Amino acid sequence: MTSAQSVLMQQEWPTPDGFRLDAFPHPELGSDVTGIPLAKKIGTRSEGDKMRGQVMKSRIAIQAFLSVGLLLTAGFHGVGYAQQLPQSSQDNFKHGVRNIVLVHGAWADGSSWSGVIPLLEEEGYHVVAVQLPLTSLTDDDAVTQRAITRITTAYPGPVLLVGHSYGGVVIGDTPGNDPNVAGLVYVAAFAPDSGESALSLLGTLKTPSPITPFLVFDAAGQFVTISPQGVAEAFAQDLSKREQVQLTATQGPASVAVLAATPTVIPAWRTKPSWFIVASQDKAITGGLEEWMAERIGATTITLPTCHLAMLQEPHKVAEFIEQAATSAGSR
Repeated sequence: MTSAQSVLMQQEWPTPDGFRLDAFPHPELGSDVTGIPLAKKIGTRSEGDKMRGQVMKSRIAIQAFLSVGLLLTAGFHGVGYAQQLPQSSQDNFKHGVRNIVLVHGAWADGSSWSGVIPLLEEEGYHVVAVQLPLTSLTDDDAVTQRAITRITTAYPGPVLLVGHSYGGVVIGDTPGNDPNVAGLVYVAAFAPDSGESALSLLGTLKTPSPITPFLVFDAAGQFVTISPQGVAEAFAQDLSKREQVQLTATQGPASVAVLAATPTVIPAWRTKPSWFIVASQDKAITGGLEEWMAERIGATTITLPTCHLAMLQEPHKVAEFIEQAATSAGSR
């Protein structure tokens, strides 16, 4: 018995003409479900009375069975309809991409998209924010790929990948080359070419990134975080103190391996349409480096006067730009 059937069978169903289902014989006790022997309740009857009684019981049983059957059928139709809803969402794809996968950066987690997610959902988009382990590019690719599979299984159709900071390395790698991916959006992100990494791109700056003095390595020198002072001065300097404290507490330690990782395949931006949000007040990557990368990959670009965490400082503008990208990607 399925869970749906179990729930249905536990209900007290009304029966026609005022008859009670508990008047049926219990198959093991020789009595009805109240436990009173049938002989005592019914008494001595003629063969004709017995025959009429059996016919009446049969009619009631059939009616009850049909009633429950119709309810079960209606329930199964309802489940079927719910399962078909994702498929029916394909009708909206002609108006643009409806599936969006958000990829956070180093020293962050999926909650960095908390201001953007409800805005996109309110507009009818299906959104998944990944949780990267930040242990290796291969691991992060795999997690993102699973998110793509998950959302396209639930809602068949194209996907827009959105990456912030190091997340740009991920969306331009294996996940971005997935045939379901229709476009890439970089939000204050790295967009490396073959042989480049986040660290090598930062190395092209004439002066070190302002965040560099605030990086804290673990004892083994394998993982790095940002000090509270660094979060307040060079990572989220334009956000509230409350937000800075939360970001410091929730930051995901990034392995040196991911910061030094180079693309494992031909970068997806070479074949997929791209969009880019430059954060002009970014002290992690810097606005100048972002502008250069955006121009190099031929991305449709806007500039916002925000810190590195543009999606937390200006969630409405970031969400609006992602929606524009989704609409445009769906028409190509």
